[in-house]
Amino acid sequence: MSGGSDARLRDWEVVVGLEVHTQLLTKTKLFCRCENRFGAPPNTLVCPVCMGHPGTLPVLNGEAVRLGVRAGLAAGCQVSPVSVFERKHYFYPDLPKGYQISQYATPLLTGGGLRIRTEAGERTIRIHRMHLEEDAGKNLHAGIPDRSHVDLNRAGVPLLEIVSEPDIRSPDEAVDYLKRLRQLLRATKVSDGNMEEGSFRCDINLSIRRPGSTVFGTRVEIKNVNSFRFVHKAMVYEIERQIEAVESGEKIVQETRLFDPSSGRTKPMRSKEEALDYRYFPEPDLPSLVIDPVLVEEERRSLPELPEKKVERFCAEFGLSRADAEILVAEEALSRYFEEGLSLFRSASPAGDALRKARERWTSFVLSEVLREFNRQGEGVLEGETAVVHTVALLGKVLAGSLSFSQAKEVYSRAVEESRNPLLLVEELGLVQLSGDDELGRLVEGVLAENPAEVAAYRGGKDRLFGFFVGAVMKKSRGKANPEKVNEILRDKLKG
Repeated sequence: MSGGSDARLRDWEVVVGLEVHTQLLTKTKLFCRCENRFGAPPNTLVCPVCMGHPGTLPVLNGEAVRLGVRAGLAAGCQVSPVSVFERKHYFYPDLPKGYQISQYATPLLTGGGLRIRTEAGERTIRIHRMHLEEDAGKNLHAGIPDRSHVDLNRAGVPLLEIVSEPDIRSPDEAVDYLKRLRQLLRATKVSDGNMEEGSFRCDINLSIRRPGSTVFGTRVEIKNVNSFRFVHKAMVYEIERQIEAVESGEKIVQETRLFDPSSGRTKPMRSKEEALDYRYFPEPDLPSLVIDPVLVEEERRSLPELPEKKVERFCAEFGLSRADAEILVAEEALSRYFEEGLSLFRSASPAGDALRKARERWTSFVLSEVLREFNRQGEGVLEGETAVVHTVALLGKVLAGSLSFSQAKEVYSRAVEESRNPLLLVEELGLVQLSGDDELGRLVEGVLAENPAEVAAYRGGKDRLFGFFVGAVMKKSRGKANPEKVNEILRDKLKG
C-alpha cells in the first residue's frame, strides 16, 4: 500500500467487501426483446418495457438464468431451487419505472468463493450471494452545459451482482480477487468483463477497526469503480482518510462516496441507504424462479477448464513456473494462442529434444514479444497476419537455424505494426542467419586477430571477456550469425 506510515497502518485492520456488477452475454435484455449491445446511438435499443411504460409486463430471459447458474457453479456456489424477484424502489432520472427489478431475500446463488494469493499465502475470499437484476440507464453530462441527458439503452440489460463476504484486508487483495473473478467470468463466457464499456464494475464497502476486534467499523461505500488501478487508488485514499478521521476524534459517517480519478480522492455522494429505504417487496408481475435440476446438471457438465486448473496443468504439462502460467491464463485468448502454437510444434516435432527446445523458444517468445503487443493493441494481434500459424512458422526458422531469435523479434514487431506476414518480411529484408562452420570460423578468427590483447587477457583468466568476443562477432556479421554456433566456435578457438 502506498502513502501513509506502515507503522501507523499496522495499528488498524482494513475490512472490505466488494459488490461486482457484471453484464451477462445475452443477445437481449433481461425482461424484454431489446438488443443487449454496447455502442448504439442513445435511446435506440429501447421499448415500452425497458422504458417503464405503465401496463407493460416483464418476461424473464431464460439465457440470463442459465449464465447466472453457470457462473455460480464455477465459483462453487449453491443454486437456490426457488428464488424470487423483488422491486427495489428509488427515484433517479435513469430509472424510469421508479424501481429496479432485482433479487434480495432469496437470491439465485449463495456461498462459494475464490482463492487469492497474498504475501502470507493462499486463502479464500468467500462469496455471500449472486443474484440477477436489471441495469439502469445512464445519465450523460459531458459536453452538455447546464443540463443532463438520459440514455436508456442500458436500462433492462441483464446483470449478475456478485457480493463477497467482508474477507478482504488490503487494496492488493481486492485487486487480485477482482482479476480472478473477471478471469472466471470470461473463461466461462458468462461476461466479456469489459471494464471500459461498464460491463464489469465494482462497489467497494470499506471500514477500519483495531486488530483483534470482532466488531465492524462504520462502513463506507465507494460506488461504480471501473478499473483495477482505480480500485487500488480509491481504497488507499479511503483507508488513510478514515484512519486520519478516527485518530482526530471524528466519527465516520455511513455514506456512499464516488472516486474522482483526477484528484485520486473519494467524495461524498449521498447518505448510505439501508434495505428498508428501498422498500423491497416481491415483484407481482413475475412468478417465483424455479430452477430445473436438469439445467443445473447440464451447466455443471459443460463447464470449461477453469483458470485455476489450467494454471496447474500448464505448470505440470509444459514445465512453466506458476507466475508464467498465471500470466498466460489471465487472458483466455492468449492462453488459447499459446496452446495452439505448442500443438503446431508438437505436430512438427512429436517428441524428444527438438520438441523441448521448441516449447522453450515458443514460451519465451509469447511471454515477451506476443504479450507486449497484446497488451498494447489487444486481441487483434493474435489474428490475421500475426495469427498463431504465421508466428509459429517464424519461430520455426529460428529453430532451423536460418534466423536468429533477435531477428525474429524484430520481424514480429514490424509485422504487427504493418499488418504484414512475418515470413514475407523475412524474404523482403533478406534476413538469413549465418550458421555455416566455415563462414562463422572466418568471422571468429577475424575478431580474435583484431583483439590480441583481449585474447591474451581471456587466456590469462579474464573469463568475462567472452561476452565481448561474442558481441564483436555479432556486430561483424550485422546480427546474422547464429549465436549458439558462435559460442561453440569461440570456445574452441580460444582454447589456443
